[in-house]
Amino acid sequence: MSIKNRLLDLLYPQVCGICGKFAPYWLCIKCRKMLEGYEVRGEVLFKFKNFTKLIYIFPYDGIIREMLLNYKFNEKPYIYNSFVNFIIKNQETFENLKKYDKIIPVPISKKRFKERGYNQSYLIAKSLAKKLEIECDAKVLCKIKNNKEQNKLNKEQREINAIGAYKISKNSNLEGKKVLLLDDIYTTGNTANECCKILKEANPKLIDVFVLAKD
Repeated sequence: MSIKNRLLDLLYPQVCGICGKFAPYWLCIKCRKMLEGYEVRGEVLFKFKNFTKLIYIFPYDGIIREMLLNYKFNEKPYIYNSFVNFIIKNQETFENLKKYDKIIPVPISKKRFKERGYNQSYLIAKSLAKKLEIECDAKVLCKIKNNKEQNKLNKEQREINAIGAYKISKNSNLEGKKVLLLDDIYTTGNTANECCKILKEANPKLIDVFVLAKD
């Protein structure tokens, strides 16, 4: 084990993201079995025209909701390891994700990053891309508006709130590529749709959306 990894283990010990007990792969056996009760799902969406498919792992409720809230708002970035390790242990999902050329995390604003200290979608995207041996590109999209968080708005407000919040890099290099946009939670779909609309400017071959949980 490298010195860097030893230091990371001291700062963020390998504990289960659910029960908090020591777990070599960030998810203890008991909690892994509990999560295996969830069925990996995928559905084609017809409401939005800017992406083809939504792939999600969990419903946004119960222990999953609690984990995600801890991950995003309670300074527990290490929980991403538990999610990633669960995904890669699901052979069917893992193999299906290999078809993409790039994973692009949904960006957060500079202000939000300063407050939180990390982008929760990027941590998952980076680790998952490494396991899949495909590229994680966090520079393609950037957020240019520090708008209100979507979970604090109603359905109509969320649609307006997402418009114009993102822009694409001039050096995006997405033409002809199969792209997977990654976010943590899918609610109304407005954030994902707006990001995919911007990504389409670079002429990718395919854009799908992958999230941990769907509300």
